Amino acid sequence: MYPLVRMRRNRKTQWLRDLIAETTISPSNLILPLFIVEGHKKKEEIQTVPGACRLSIDNAIETAHLAASKGIKAIALFPSIEEDLKSENADEAYNLDNLICRCIRSIRNANINIGIICDVALDPYTSHGHDGILDSDGDVDNDASIEALCNQALVLAKAGADIVAPSDMMDGRIFAIRQELDKEGFEKVNILAYAAKYNSSFYGPFRDALNNKNRRLDKSTYQMDIRNIREAMREIEHDIAEGADIVMIKPGMPYLDVIHAASTKFNINIFAYQVTGEYAMLKFAALNGAIDWESALMESLISIRRAGASAIVTYAALDAADIMINGRNIPL
Repeated sequence: MYPLVRMRRNRKTQWLRDLIAETTISPSNLILPLFIVEGHKKKEEIQTVPGACRLSIDNAIETAHLAASKGIKAIALFPSIEEDLKSENADEAYNLDNLICRCIRSIRNANINIGIICDVALDPYTSHGHDGILDSDGDVDNDASIEALCNQALVLAKAGADIVAPSDMMDGRIFAIRQELDKEGFEKVNILAYAAKYNSSFYGPFRDALNNKNRRLDKSTYQMDIRNIREAMREIEHDIAEGADIVMIKPGMPYLDVIHAASTKFNINIFAYQVTGEYAMLKFAALNGAIDWESALMESLISIRRAGASAIVTYAALDAADIMINGRNIPL
């Protein structure tokens, strides 16, 4: 009679494991981030983010077409601009004809059935590399930065962004941006709030991708302390109250506990960002034969979904979509 209960019976075949799987993932759960540069037919490899490239607008359009064809529902755009366009006050961020605004319009004109998410933060445009405007003491001025972020969000909405995504971590910016968008007639533009963005060491390759020379900036006065989770719940609660439609937790795998706690506590969609450092660890390990790329990638994404994220921003979105479309048997 022993054992009466045999848990392995439900694991004996792939089709049965698939039938009773508790967590599912599909290309529609993925968001593809794209780094955009000036030029034509440009595809610049990023040494610290193998497989990801800086793309000129024409190549970004092709990649958006490809992503849509694989069932990926949204792209997230990030500008990599020349140093001479950067300034103390990030003036280029408010230019209606800046690189990202032109990219948005070009993708719109190409009639691609894909959502466009745009980052709202000043770090790609500031000469100092911080996410906001500095005060006389060299710290980020919260309220002056909010005014600038509102201008940036409005410019992106005018260009045609579906979702603006404040990633700056200034206090009160969600409410201010929501008011500004609604006042100007953009009440249908969603706000994806980076509500719990941690002061993480995993962002290093992202700064390389943006050609940010100030790679080791201390952002601890506005990004979250890596030791805190109750604080993350407060941040998320505030952003929801201020009008966020969706909230983001960033990074992903190192903060699975935060994703899970938030998805349990709040009745709102939680997105997670598998950041450049997470992606690069997996990619470099696979390139050196330490792990299998496809199975490790899918395991990492499923772990984020299992924690409670409804969508994942990942540089591996195209690879993951291919794996799922082709039905490759990933041994999880």
